[in-house]
Amino acid sequence: MKHLDSPGAIAPKLVPVIICGGSGTRLWPVSREAFPKPFMRLADGQSLLQKAYLRATALRNVTDVMIVTNRDTYFLVKDDCAEVKVDGVQIGFVLEPVARNTAAAIAAASRIAREQYGEAVVLLVMPADQLVEDVAAFSKAVESAALAAQDNGVVVFGIQPTRAETGFGYIEIDERPASSTAIVPVNQFVEKPVAELAERFLASGRHLWNAGMFCFAPGTMLAEFDVHAPGIAAQVTHAVDAASVSRSNESFTIELDAATFKDVESISIDYAVMERSKNVSVVACSIGWSDIGSWKAISELSAPDANGNRVEGTVALHDVANCYIRGEDRVIGALGLRDLIIVDTPDALLVADRDKTEEVKTIVAQLKVAKHESCALHRTVHRPWGTYTVLEEGERFKMKRIVVKPGASLSLQMHHHRSEHWIVVQGCADVISGEQTVQLQPNESTYIPAGRKHRLTNPGVLECILIEVQCGEYLGEDDIVRFEDVYGRSKVPASAA
Repeated sequence: MKHLDSPGAIAPKLVPVIICGGSGTRLWPVSREAFPKPFMRLADGQSLLQKAYLRATALRNVTDVMIVTNRDTYFLVKDDCAEVKVDGVQIGFVLEPVARNTAAAIAAASRIAREQYGEAVVLLVMPADQLVEDVAAFSKAVESAALAAQDNGVVVFGIQPTRAETGFGYIEIDERPASSTAIVPVNQFVEKPVAELAERFLASGRHLWNAGMFCFAPGTMLAEFDVHAPGIAAQVTHAVDAASVSRSNESFTIELDAATFKDVESISIDYAVMERSKNVSVVACSIGWSDIGSWKAISELSAPDANGNRVEGTVALHDVANCYIRGEDRVIGALGLRDLIIVDTPDALLVADRDKTEEVKTIVAQLKVAKHESCALHRTVHRPWGTYTVLEEGERFKMKRIVVKPGASLSLQMHHHRSEHWIVVQGCADVISGEQTVQLQPNESTYIPAGRKHRLTNPGVLECILIEVQCGEYLGEDDIVRFEDVYGRSKVPASAA
């Protein structure tokens, strides 16, 4: 096996593959189905996805990045990456029509990468929703793993544990690693342990946290799928072969075939391949890693004040200790509290014991059973063309604030049960209403009765902001018939409009 300091060791071309999926239910109410954990902004204003993208593009020999994401969150991924775009790096997007866990995502990425970049590249699979604070140590670990993966096999990333953690899976090795980037064989993968076993793992020095990151050549991973998960390999191959492809100067987009991909088994890469393979090694590293899996983990990212409190937003405290309080638009006052997590959003509030935040997903499960929209949508909903915010609603009426990006356009659509009144308050709008086309300036409006085809486009260079007043017997988001759409959503459910 070559090492970085070995004569003749040449680092391979590296293509990071960022897996951007999941629902992040443990970080509700900020993370929701339509706006999951990778898009959450941390205190510095960057999202976890943006941090992953910048971490990937800073690595040596990287000129291409692939991102695997859901079709419904594609526009969020593009917007996030556009904010921090690195010149000279091409982004390839792989769109899943439905979520099928990490095995299917990695199989598709491996097949596509081999076709796009050839056999000689090494892929670095990294989740979009993790945090790495020691970027220099991460880069060294990646270089070591890429060289090993170039020779043979799959290299997983094992994190030197700093505590007896019961929420992570572990990787067992023969002996304590000799260095921070040592690559050693994997004995076995171990499920999340009980507290007593986690203490023994920490003391042994032979157990590492499983970071869910991997290095491998595309052909190596595809061969592993052929042996250990041939059904997934065959179905993903069909989905890739029947995919729709579009290209631009610095990007390509591959949308996997829905009819085939929906039948792929939903299973993690660990269960499908890693735990069965005899061709896996691990790079043992200390990189300041966190999977950001709970509000307790989020709270520990910032320094506490003298009373152990960490706050984001406008907060007034008295006799409060060891609390994390995060607010958005409203002032939060707290009195006589200890060891709590408080997260406030415009339409939902979480109050939790600091040591119970892993159980937030049970709250989301209750909301799903009740069919409450707060488990899926925020009051401000992101769309490819911009956002809308529900300002007020009642029986037979709803008011929204709509923001349309410069040059963006809503779909050509019609509603059966509601009429709409649009009032422009900033920018300008071109509106198709039936057979007519009108341009609206600030303080001008138009009325669209139920049953009429209509579309709004922002022709300007500034955001167009309008107030929409809906009236009708039914005001649900699924009352829409879409005829044309520049974002390719004509055949997707109206809830993803």
